[in-house]
Amino acid sequence: MDKDEYGLQYWSRGNFIVEDGLVKVNYKSAPSLLEIVEKAEKMGLTTPILIRLPHLIDRQMRKLYDTFNNIMEKEKYGGSFQAVFPLKVNQYSGFLNEFMRYAPKYNYGVEAGSKAELLLAIATNVHKAPITINGFKDREMIELAFLATQIEHNVTLIIESLNELQNILDTAKSFPVAPNIGIRIRLYSYGSGRWAKSGGIDSKFGLTAAEIIQALALLKQAKLLQNFKMLHFHIGSQIGSIYTVQKALREVGQIYTELKKMGAKDLNKLNIGGGLGVDYGQHKASNDRNYTTEEFVSTVVKIIKEVTDEKNIENPIIYTEFGRFISAHHSLLVTSVLELYSQDYCEKHLTLKDKNNPKIIKVLKKIYKKIDKKLGDNGILELLHETTEHLDSIETLFELGYLDLEDRANIEILGQMIIKKILTIIDRQEIFEYVALLHKIEERYLINFSVFQSMPDYWGLNQKFPIMPIHHLDKKAVRPASIWDITCDSDGEIEFDEQAPLFLHDIDLKKKPYYIGFFLLGAYQDILGMKHNLFDRPTELIVDIDEDGFKIRNEEKSKSIIAILDSIGFNRENIFSKFKNQINSLNSRSSQEKDVIFQKINDYFDKDNYLKTDDKQKSNSTDKERHKGSNK
Repeated sequence: MDKDEYGLQYWSRGNFIVEDGLVKVNYKSAPSLLEIVEKAEKMGLTTPILIRLPHLIDRQMRKLYDTFNNIMEKEKYGGSFQAVFPLKVNQYSGFLNEFMRYAPKYNYGVEAGSKAELLLAIATNVHKAPITINGFKDREMIELAFLATQIEHNVTLIIESLNELQNILDTAKSFPVAPNIGIRIRLYSYGSGRWAKSGGIDSKFGLTAAEIIQALALLKQAKLLQNFKMLHFHIGSQIGSIYTVQKALREVGQIYTELKKMGAKDLNKLNIGGGLGVDYGQHKASNDRNYTTEEFVSTVVKIIKEVTDEKNIENPIIYTEFGRFISAHHSLLVTSVLELYSQDYCEKHLTLKDKNNPKIIKVLKKIYKKIDKKLGDNGILELLHETTEHLDSIETLFELGYLDLEDRANIEILGQMIIKKILTIIDRQEIFEYVALLHKIEERYLINFSVFQSMPDYWGLNQKFPIMPIHHLDKKAVRPASIWDITCDSDGEIEFDEQAPLFLHDIDLKKKPYYIGFFLLGAYQDILGMKHNLFDRPTELIVDIDEDGFKIRNEEKSKSIIAILDSIGFNRENIFSKFKNQINSLNSRSSQEKDVIFQKINDYFDKDNYLKTDDKQKSNSTDKERHKGSNK
């Protein structure tokens, strides 16, 4: 199989490779994801498993700083670069603790948008890199920023309204030292894509030109103009087009130079917000951005230098708040396929009659025997079309009474047997142009996870994520695939998309497991995941990799059912008491029987909520493809 079958060249950025039919982490000893999952299973953990790879956080940090520093040096830019990470993108300890491991070597800061995030920023940012504070603020949040400044944190309060500024000025009267002040501006320039409304004159945040002039006057009057250090703007997450960035930078550059002329002498930082895009698409036609990281950074540096040089003003320190770029790559979900829709559609389940089988069954039996490579792709394709036409007629024939239930079942089985046989022979490219046909022959894969918990942006925004099997990649994937999650919600499905087709393998799950990986889940998905059907967060692993192998440094099991119920307000003792009362009221049961029933129910409360694969499958999980690397 083509190693680029699943578009690694578009979304992986070299972080994963395919070798020996396995997806491997392209770092140092390059363990396969299958090895990691097998090791976790030996530790008693079960899928779904969220795998965090901390080195990818460091790689993205280094990429960002190196790119800005190299281009600034090349362009002889007079200012410097500073990055802060917006906590709203991922506040989970599994990510944030790893982020803070690497942050000190870059002096990487954080951005907070609420009181809880600000307290988290102060507590975890022990290297005291810059903290920026965005979003709407009350007096408590403003006072907290002042307190952080008293303990020598480098804080910048970015005001979103004149009312916030007045609260800052009033609070300053009670403190010996005030934090830095930034102003977010409301540009005319819009972003692009789903988050375009973050920019533009009608956006939710920022000051207009008239309000900026009033803010300057208030700062002068309060003798705090020297604290005005930063100008901030943001035109949206996941910017798709470099042209929107160019337009916004020219507009904000003019505002920056005007403010300097108007007396804001200490203004020396330009915060361009977030928006550096990440490619999630697995196909060339579905790229999420029309620029490279280097092109984006070069555009920022060149335009800011050009605008400020023209006005004979020093080049400012450039701040960024790129969250998705830093965090998206570091985590992925691996989980098992529980069932294939047509798994049991095989010859042993046919119950053909000795005589009087309907004509359609006889026709399908002939088609099955006729399939042969010698027919060529065109001949086989004709048989596939003929088969799907016969399958389309089942409903009508059954309703009219020409088929009984046994006939209907036999036709469905024969149809799937034909489709499976054809797909192992025909060149898949020959089928691509027949969109309707792809949908008729697609396989449904029931997978042990919740879309709403692990990929909420797919459900809420139709955000695509890279999906691929983590093994069997030396074999032909023959089934057009749609994916069902285990929630009882029809929205818990990833439908087959003919514009971005996903093909998976036809595996006998009774003999071996089949694992699917969902990639680039590190941005927003952790914190936005919801407890639909009370499916909480999956088991989580932090995996360190070196030249000798890999180590699972930390694991956090999925919450037990009782912990989940407790998190939504149900008390353990109260629930157990209700069960006890119901069981004790069973007059037909002995005391011993009642105790056994209660104990068995009690045991289930300490299990997690995800489905368990059957013991027989686990006992037969040996796989010839498995590559046994050295683990520490």
